[in-house]
Amino acid sequence: MNGFVLLRPWWLAALPLLAALAVWLWRRGPVAGGWGRVMTPAMLAAMRTLGHLRRDDAGASLMPVAAAALVGLGLAGPAIPRADAPQFAGAGAVLVAIGLTPGVAGAALADAQAAAAGVMAAAAGRPVGLILYSDEAYDVAAPTGDPAVLESLIAVLGPDTMPSSGARPAAALRLARRMLEGTPDADLVLISDGSGLDAAARTEAARLAMGGVRLFTLALGAGSDGGASLEALGVASAPARAPRPVIDRLSGSAALTRDGRAAGLAFEDLGPLVAALALIPFLALFRRRA
Repeated sequence: MNGFVLLRPWWLAALPLLAALAVWLWRRGPVAGGWGRVMTPAMLAAMRTLGHLRRDDAGASLMPVAAAALVGLGLAGPAIPRADAPQFAGAGAVLVAIGLTPGVAGAALADAQAAAAGVMAAAAGRPVGLILYSDEAYDVAAPTGDPAVLESLIAVLGPDTMPSSGARPAAALRLARRMLEGTPDADLVLISDGSGLDAAARTEAARLAMGGVRLFTLALGAGSDGGASLEALGVASAPARAPRPVIDRLSGSAALTRDGRAAGLAFEDLGPLVAALALIPFLALFRRRA
């Protein structure tokens, strides 16, 4: 939620049309039309003095276009974050599924722990649950509003945490689907090195999507084939060492994107001020007519 945003960016589609209109008006020539080619300069000046012709100023015809462009920019909703913005939390639960497969040890395990902690912090008050899996999946904690309990569990994870070895992410996705069944606005974050991804895992991912659960993936390890497979599995993916793209989607900014009314409370809409600038070209037109 840092920096400048557009609350209604689709209004920018009007700007190319206005630009085309401005080019056509400029090429059309002065507002006197063909009279400028058949009247002497003195006669044209007299006609303007009498009010029968406007000034041969091509810029005058562009003033309404400039005003319309400013109105369009205002309707696009340029906004900046409010310092006193209220904090919103999504209604649905967030599940974190960590794959403690044989390849997840040392630096990879530390990345998984740090990424899981970042996801829990990004949940911002939403219930958070934890799944651990190897060749089987275990529901370590149902979604809870106290993520501090889960953080202590994640901190003590080790290579010997799981009772058996292996890699079956499909089992974790299947368990997550059962745990999140009937929960609206739910998210699942899969932290894995990509081991064991197969047709069953892709089928479970599709079932999650059909159930309205958004699946995000964080890949452990650098440049592995599993990372590419994970990227195709969810709606958003990132390396576990740099999880910011996924965390941003899980944070309050994602909820604000889904709820326009909440966005109006979190951002200071500068659109009315920008649209008010359209009065300047209109006042310039009235001044020319005076």
